[in-house]
Parts: sequence; C-alpha cells; structure tokens
Amino acid sequence: MTDSTDLAALDATAQAELVRRGEVSPLDLVDAAIERIERRNPEINAVILPRFEQARAEAAAAASGPDAPFRGVPMVLKDLDGVSAGDPYHAGTRGLRARGHVADHDSHLVTRFREAGFIVVGRANTPELGLVPTTEPLSYGPARNPWNTAHSTGGSSGGPAAAVASGMVPIGHAGDGGGSIRIPASECGLVGFKPSRARHSLGPEAGEAWGGLVARLAVTRTVRDTAAVLDAVQGTMPGDPYTAPPPSRPYLDEVGADPGHLRIGFTLACPDPAVAVHPECVAAVEGAVRLLTAEGHRVEEAQPAPWADPSTMAELTTHFINCYAAWTLADVEHLAAATGGPFGPDDLEPNTWALVEMGKGVTALQYLQAQSMMNDYCRSMAAFWADGYDLLLSATIPEPPPTLGQFDATDDNPMVGLFRSAAVVPYTIPFNITGQPAISLPLHWSADGLPIGVQLVAAYGREDLLIRVAAQLETVAPWADRRPPHWA
Repeated sequence: MTDSTDLAALDATAQAELVRRGEVSPLDLVDAAIERIERRNPEINAVILPRFEQARAEAAAAASGPDAPFRGVPMVLKDLDGVSAGDPYHAGTRGLRARGHVADHDSHLVTRFREAGFIVVGRANTPELGLVPTTEPLSYGPARNPWNTAHSTGGSSGGPAAAVASGMVPIGHAGDGGGSIRIPASECGLVGFKPSRARHSLGPEAGEAWGGLVARLAVTRTVRDTAAVLDAVQGTMPGDPYTAPPPSRPYLDEVGADPGHLRIGFTLACPDPAVAVHPECVAAVEGAVRLLTAEGHRVEEAQPAPWADPSTMAELTTHFINCYAAWTLADVEHLAAATGGPFGPDDLEPNTWALVEMGKGVTALQYLQAQSMMNDYCRSMAAFWADGYDLLLSATIPEPPPTLGQFDATDDNPMVGLFRSAAVVPYTIPFNITGQPAISLPLHWSADGLPIGVQLVAAYGREDLLIRVAAQLETVAPWADRRPPHWA
C-alpha cells in the first residue's frame, strides 16, 4: 500500500482513484488519515472530536459497498452546521459540551457527503456558533495555522482548514455566513468556494440560515475536488423554501473547460473605507490581474457602485448588526430548546452573551427594516454584473492571517471579537448578503511565508464560470504542491 506520507500529498480525487483501481482499500485511507491526525493534531488542534473507531468500521463496510465518487476518502466535519447522528455536537460552545449533546440525525448535507463515499474521521474546531473569523473557542482552545502556529486559521471553518492544510485529510466540510469558507481558505492556503444561495439544502434543521446568508460546502486543496464535491451535494430537498437554478452539466466538466475571454473588474480598494488594505493583499490582487490578463481576459479596475459610497457601508453595517444579534439569540434559543434548558452567561463566551443580550432588544420593525435594506443592497450590487462584467476580483481579506489572541474579549469590553471581525470581513460578507457564488484561491504568499487568497465573484447561479476560471488559474499558477512547515 502507498504509505501515509504519500497519501497525504494526494487530493480527494486521487485518493478515490486509488480505491477504484484496487491499489488501496477505504480502510487503508482511513487508517493513514488517523495516523496523520494522531501525529500532527496535538500541535494544530484542528480535530477536536475524533470518531476513529466508527470511521474504521464504516471504511471496512465501504470495501464491499457500491462505488461512489469519493468511496473511502477520509474527511472532517466542522463542529457546526453539519450534524451527524450519534456524534457529539457542540457548535463551539461550553454549554453544549458540558451537556454532552449528541445529534440524533444527519443533516441533508452530511447524508450527501456519505452517499458520495466520504468517511468522517472526526469533527473539527470552530469558534462558538461561528460568530467570528478566527477559530479560538474557549471550549476547545485555538486551532493553529500550519504555516505558522502563532497565527489564526481564520473562521469559522478554521478547524477543517487547518486539518486540510496540514495534510491530515484532503477535504473538510465548511460553512459560510460572512466569509467562513473563504477566510480560512485564504489564511491556510486552500481553495474555498461559497456556492450560490440555495445551491444545496440546509435541511432538515432549517429552510434558510441567517436570513439566507449561510451556504455550506468544503475547503480543499484543488479545484477539481471542489467541483466534484459541489456536484455531490447540490440540489434541493422536499420542503426547501427555494432553490438555485440547476447547472446545465456537472461542475466537474467545467474543470479544464475554456472560459473564453471574460470581462473582469478588479478592485484594490476596500468596501469599508475605515479598513486599510495590507500591501501583501494588494500584491496578491495585482498578481492575479497579471495572470488573468496573460490568459486573454479583459481586466480593468472597477467595483460595484455601493462600494464607492461610504454611507452605504455605514448603513449596511448598522442594519447587519441588528440582524446578527437577532440571529445569535435565535440560535441560542434553538440550542437551549433542543438540550433541555436555557443558556446563561456561564454557558457562552462573553462576546456571544453580549450579542444575545443585544438581540433581545432588536424589535421586529428593526429586523424587517434591516432585511429590506439588505434586499436593496442586493439589487445595487447585481447591477455590476448586469452591466457587463463577468467576474469581480478582490482580496479575500484585507490583511495576512492575524496572530492568535486578537479577538479575545476583555473584562471591560466583551465585544472585542465583533469589532475586530469587522476589519476581516468587508470583502466577503457582501456576497453572503447577495447570495452570489464566490471563491478564494491561494495565489500569493507573503514575504514571511503566510498564504494570502484572492477572491473571484460571479453573478448568481454562475458557479460554472468560477470553476472554469479557477481551474485556469490553478494550471498557470499551481499551488497544491506547496507544503506548510507543519505538514502531516
């Protein structure tokens, strides 16, 4: 059998092909992943809830099971959003951990992961309720970036990103309500794709989450893995309130397909004028401009109209915070109802509890006004694509991966994490609001060796275009063979 080190270097597609050819078994893949987790996880703290014996049993059964695109390939589930029957589910909270909460069903997304052949080897670290763009929960401690363990992995999918970036597993489940797929991908040197709103089902737990802002998928090391996973999970389920238009062909067919000559707008400016863009992030965008221009695309400096109006961002921020607080309160109340009792300040981190208290003061009128303003924002943003641009290029975040500890609450200010988050998310959160597909690609590394992603955004429903261009960039500027210092 191929040894564990060799397997760590393979993406999920290549590992599945080894199984298909009979060169390794699903159990070989899972055993190798477990060995890598046991060796590397103590310093990275990505996998917080191992399920090794269950995974071995599932892998043994998969050896004689039906073929599937990723039969036997190990993955991790983020300990938020994706629930799996019989497994602990803590959502990054001390409260659920203390109660020993165990899920009683699979989410539709997890069911589709299993149907695609993936074997879940553990649940991965996440910030409490996914509220901040770093993974440093008090419940399990910080996940550490494999490129430099003093730095954040991003959030809220930072645990899965660290597990994939360090080679423990080739793929990690991820969710994105304000950048939580793309930010960890940027900070850990991965591909992070947020699909269009309603591209897949969020059930049975919800019809929509955070007013439609949340989408889920994965972090990977290759575009082909991302495309194939999107194929495996996309589509509606009975009872979903709405669904994205179906693709005309499999997304995997877009990998290597000619995107043609596109009109691409790029911006070096930040949508939030109060946030300075780090020179390394400017360099990342400028490098991507050169690559896209060399491939024959028309690339010109341009940005959506709302980004040029500081008052729009200020108004949007005010309305978003009201929704954010109300959503947090609703999430906490839902978890309390599911686990038999209310949550108090000892069950939640100071930042979360402050949002809960804020949420209690948000009126129905304020919430509806906020939703109306965000709908207006969607229309204004969509004009950029309707007016003839195929894609928008920007930095994924305005800075390199922050050092750990910057989001910690203080005794006199429990909202430090929220305020610090505002400087990380201005490029990502607009497209949770609009529901457009967006991808972060690892095209740049800073002078001190930290990954910095660039973001491409397409019109609603045009995942196909993003995958074509992402695969084109992957061909001319490959990244999958880059290894962090803390590699499994």
